[in-house]
Amino acid sequence: MHAGVAIEPHQRAKLERLCRYVSRPSVSTQRLSLTASGQVRYTLKTPYRDGTTHIVLEPLELMARLAALVPPPRMHLTRFHGVFAPHSKLRAVVTPARRGVGAMKQQDDPPTPRHVAMN
Repeated sequence: MHAGVAIEPHQRAKLERLCRYVSRPSVSTQRLSLTASGQVRYTLKTPYRDGTTHIVLEPLELMARLAALVPPPRMHLTRFHGVFAPHSKLRAVVTPARRGVGAMKQQDDPPTPRHVAMN
């Protein structure tokens, strides 16, 4: 979901749609099933180009694949590449804040204070 989504108080239908979107599961439980041998079968919504219509996994392998989708703690979900990357020499030229490796420091600015961790 985009952070710029805004809903006015009188837009109840829009609020309900947003709540349904946010609360939906990441994997369709209707397409999950157990095989006779105890493996998990996931039926694909649309077949792959090679004709694959379902995936059969061990339960532990399915959990490992789902866990890989969870982002690491305290990490940004948006990563920038190219001129928007944090260490790009051109970032100061293309961003409004004019910060980056290639930014020119003004001589009259006081030095930025270092933050001291509290013990």
